[in-house]
Parts: sequence; structure tokens; C-alpha cells
Amino acid sequence: MLSFLRRYKTTSANEPALLDRDHSLLAFNERVLDWAVREDVPLIERLRYLCIVSSNLDEFFEVRAEPHLLAHQSGDRKGPYTVETFERLATLLHTLVDRQYALYNEKLMPAFEREGIKVVAHGERSTLQRQWVKQYFEREVRPLLVPVALDPAHPFPQVANKALCFIVRLSGKDAFGRENDIAIVKVPRVLPRMIRMPAKVSGPRVVFVSLSSVIRAHLAELFPGRSVGQFSQFRVTRHSDLAVDEEDVKSLRTALRQGLEQRHYGQAVRLEVSAGCSAYLSDFLLQQFKLPPQALYRVHGPVNLVRLTQLIDLLDRPDLCFVPYKACYPVQMRSGQSLFEQLKLQDIVIHQPFERFDGVLDFLREAVHDPQVLAIKQTIYRTGTDSELMDLLREAVRQGKEVTVVVELKARFDEEANINWAEMLESIGAQVVYGVVGLKTHAKMMLITRREGKTLRRYGHLSTGNYNPRTARLYTDISHLTADAALTTDMEHVFVHLAGQSRLPKLRKLWLAPFHLQRELIAKIDALALAASRGQSARLVAKMNSLTDEALIRSLMHAGKQGVQIDLIVRGACMLPAQVSGHTDNIRVRSIIGRFLEHSRVFYFRVGEVESLYLSSADWMNRNMVRRVEAAWPVTDPVQRQRIVDECLVAYLHDGVDAWDLGPDGTYQRVHGTDKASAHAAQAALMARYAQGRRTGQDRAGDEPQWT
Repeated sequence: MLSFLRRYKTTSANEPALLDRDHSLLAFNERVLDWAVREDVPLIERLRYLCIVSSNLDEFFEVRAEPHLLAHQSGDRKGPYTVETFERLATLLHTLVDRQYALYNEKLMPAFEREGIKVVAHGERSTLQRQWVKQYFEREVRPLLVPVALDPAHPFPQVANKALCFIVRLSGKDAFGRENDIAIVKVPRVLPRMIRMPAKVSGPRVVFVSLSSVIRAHLAELFPGRSVGQFSQFRVTRHSDLAVDEEDVKSLRTALRQGLEQRHYGQAVRLEVSAGCSAYLSDFLLQQFKLPPQALYRVHGPVNLVRLTQLIDLLDRPDLCFVPYKACYPVQMRSGQSLFEQLKLQDIVIHQPFERFDGVLDFLREAVHDPQVLAIKQTIYRTGTDSELMDLLREAVRQGKEVTVVVELKARFDEEANINWAEMLESIGAQVVYGVVGLKTHAKMMLITRREGKTLRRYGHLSTGNYNPRTARLYTDISHLTADAALTTDMEHVFVHLAGQSRLPKLRKLWLAPFHLQRELIAKIDALALAASRGQSARLVAKMNSLTDEALIRSLMHAGKQGVQIDLIVRGACMLPAQVSGHTDNIRVRSIIGRFLEHSRVFYFRVGEVESLYLSSADWMNRNMVRRVEAAWPVTDPVQRQRIVDECLVAYLHDGVDAWDLGPDGTYQRVHGTDKASAHAAQAALMARYAQGRRTGQDRAGDEPQWT
């Protein structure tokens, strides 16, 4: 494993230094990569995890790398971003990328070949295969390529973010007698990166060719009359985090559309080339993109491993994949009975993806087609480009209902889809608002207002995840359906606040960022610390994606010193140094990396026998606490609360297969169960549980060991 030892800074003279956030993010990707290493994981899934790491690293460069690079270029030696931070980060990134390609070449590709599946290079192709590749090149590829030889009239072309290109060094003279020796070939994104050969040329095996190898084999044909000498594929990654001054624009939507047009051409932050690329060509490219040598990545294989997902999609080998998991319909929902009637009796909790997101869609569907429903309000952060949920909202407008949608236009890398949805809904008469200037609306809420006799009654849905049916099959999240009058009234106040920018009244149950959430969390933690200092038993268990907010970290460290027993289940970046002797002995941090992406946020507090549990849309990051609209809400039903504790917290604290524990040296070690009781994976146990159709909290009693 890589060593991520760098400390960030001390919180006080008496506390250990915090861990570095960016290094912690890379450590998370190390843990994901471990799934590609594990031989107990099906082969195609191992390749998929390799692709996931590559996709994560792409986003890391697009979002996190620029300030380090700019500090290096400016020679900064002080502050959070310096020459040193750039160099240390580059060293870690190079090591991680080298591990990826070593795994790809030395383990995964040989394993695929043993299964009769091969990505065949030009030098390995039979005569018949070379003929087929040539025909494919002439028919499908060459008509779309426009090689550009560089000269004063043809400067270095604009190269888009993550686009596949070739650089070629030519000898001889061009048609006009000039000796311009560099040419660039940009490869259109519409071309598939992996091509499966037909059986007539592949024989009994399943044979693929990469687009880059097809072009490489026929580069000379693009330059008639010239000799191709040195060449290399390359890809440049650019800073792609949109920055819009909302206070200085008349239309956020228009400004974001304009920003999207420029996103592909931001500051270059990484250059990838083939391992055999000559120094002459790589130096030329570095100069063009104004990058230092540390930003150059020489790779032994495709410059974009993410595109290997196309190979996965072209394979029909279920024996090399996970056994398909079919989620059950939400066990609390009774078919044939109105959900509104069910919610009058009790709240409903849906644990995704073990239970299907269809329950949420059915809730909205019933509201859309119920003539007694007058209004639907919903927040939209990520829904995807093809969404049944958005179709239902559109139908609600057609049905004459009042539809208000709070659309977060700045959801990173979903901006275009959200703009399109907003314009569509506005065009048919929905009320569309974009939240609060300067804040991202990240809370996940849906509120239904229904006429029942002479009164109006509200029904709500709150979630730790997104309204995206696709990711609801891949992410662990909790959906909470409720008719609780206090909670739904709070939701109504929030929607009015977001639409009208009015002063928010005092909320009874919801904790809302940026107003109360951080303060309430710190108050809860401090109350535990006070109780522990007085000799009472105090316990905190919190599950989230990231922990980087310094105020919350300081509060946790203080509580741990007072004797509060703290377990943190943090999937990704964690800046809190756990198990440091004399400082954080009572704080344990673990990360679960499983088949599904851990995404639920669950916060449990107990003093003596008094316990409370909150669900939330927010991670414990500064941006979530002060720069976003986030919600946290209590689960007060004791049966539902125990169900969430058992499934989202206890099961993960006893995971002996997919868990990693953070040590005092700042590194993670994978947990290996030593006996049958500890050698279980939480996600696998939950899949088995729901497959058996267990339906009540009482049924689950005794299934899991309880924490002390």
C-alpha cells in the first residue's frame, strides 16, 4: 500500500496534526484499486474497479490538482498549496498510476487471455486480422481524421479535456517543400475506443482491438509523401470545475451554459503519453501545455483506462461477473394499498439498493395521478439524462397540479442535464427556482400536499441520496417517507425559503445548513463530551462519505478525550487522525469499500440509555456545513431507528471482509476476519437478508452482534 503520512496542520498545541485531504482521497482510491487486485472478485468486475479508479483520478485532476500546479509554477513556499504539496502529490499519483498499469498488464490481461479474451496488438495480429483492421480503418476511422501539420499558418490546435490524440514526428518535406516536422491527429469522441473483431477473423477466442492501436498501425497512410518516425498517443487533462460569480451575472443558467462551452479547454494539469514516447515529443507537448515534467505520465497501455468499460459492455460472460442481485420491493410497502394511507399509520424507510428505488417512484406516481393532490415540491441535484422521475413531474404539470422544482444547476458534471431539465419544466408551466445565491442546494426532499376533507395534509420524502434511478441501484442510501406533521411543516418552510428567499422560521425537527446543521452537530457532540466527563456512558457512531470539517473534527477529538466512545465509518477522505496515543485513543475510523458505493449518512448519539439517530444529505465537510443547503432529520420511531442502526452501523462495524481501519500512522489496513463470526461482509449480508424477504425489525433481532 502507498504511504499517505503527510499531516495537514495542527488544530492546537495539544492536538495531533490533521491528515492531508488530497492524500486521503488518493488513499481511498488505493482501497478501491484493491478490489481489482483481489482474486476472489470476478474478473470482469476487477477490470471494472480498475476503470472506476481511473475515472476517480480523472476527476481528481479536473477538480483538485490546479491549485497545487499553480503554486508550483509560482514558486510558492507557504500556504496550503506550495511547491512541496505539488511534488509530494505528484509522487503519490505517479506511484498509483504505475500500480494501475502494472495490474492491467501483468494480472488482468493475462487472466482475460486464459479465459479466451484478448486485446490484440498490431504485432500479434494474424494476416487475416490485419486485413480486417485495415478495412475497418479505411471504412470507419480514416474519413473522420484530419491530421494537422504544424507551421506558422497551422499552430498547435486546441485539444479538448481528456480527448485522445496522436503526435507524430515527420521527416522529409511537405507538398510546399517545407520541413515542418510535427503533426497532430485528434481522434473524434464518436469513435468507439474498443472494437470487437468478428468471429471469422478472431477464431474461437473473443478478440478486441483498441482504436489507438488501429490508428497507430496506419499513421503513415495519413501523411502520404512523408516518413513517420517518432509518434505517441497522448491525452491532456484540464481543470474542469466551473466557477461562476453568481453575484455578478443576470442569469445563472445562461452563465453556466457559457461556462460549459469553455470547460473542455481549462488549465492543463496532466499530460499522459505512451511509455515509449520520445523525450523530443514529450518535451514539445509539455511546452505547449505549459506543464512541468512532474505532470507527465508515461503509461504502458491505453492513455484512458476508463474507456475499457466499452470492452466490458461488449462481453457476454456472466460467469466472469458478480451474480446479479435483484433488489426486493420495499418490504414496508404493501401492494394494492395507497401509500398515503400507509403513511398515516407509520413512516416507511427504504434501504437502497437492497430495496428498490421503485418505492419512491410509486410514491410520486400515486401523487401525480391522485386528484386530491394539489401540489408537489421537489429538489433536484442529480437525476441523470433519462429520468422517469422527471417524466412524472412533467405529467403532474399536465394534470394541473402546482409543481415547484428547486434545481441545483451547479451539481458538478451534471450541469448540462440539470439545465435541460429546468428549461423543459419551465416550458410546460412548472415553477422552477435555483436555490440561494452562493449556495448549492444539496438537500434531497419531496413534499406532497393533499386535500383530505376540509384540511390539507402533507406527505414527505427525504433521502441521503439523489433522485437518480440508476445510481439508486449502485449506491447505498436511505429513503424516508413520512406524514409527520412537524417534519413536513419544516420541509414546507424550507421550500418557501428557497423559492422566496424569505427569513426561515424556527424549525422543529429539521437541521438545515448553512443555518443550524454544524451548530447542532457540535452541540450533540459536546453534550456527549460533558456526559462522559461526568462518568456517564456516551457513544457516537457516524457514517458518511467524507470527514474534513475542522470544527467538527476538533469537537470529536475533544469528546474522545473526555471518554466518549466514537466510531466513524468514513468511505472516502478523512482528515481526523484516529488511534493516536494520548489524543484520539477512543476514536476509531474505518472505511467500507464494497460492491456498492457507500453513500448513506447516518449519525447516532447515545448518553446512558437515551439515544437519537439522524439521517442526512450532508457529509461532515466545511462546504456542506456553510456553503450548501443540506438537511438532517431525526428518525424517532424506535423500530425504524433500530433497523437503521443494525443495518447501516452495526453490520459495518463488524465487517471482516470489505473494511479498512485507519491506523495512528495515517495509513489504512484491510481488516481480515479471523473467525466465522467476523469474516462477513456487511453488504453481502444485507443482500442475503433482503433476498430472504425479512420484513420487520423484530425479525432481525439477534442477527447481528451489538456494540458495547
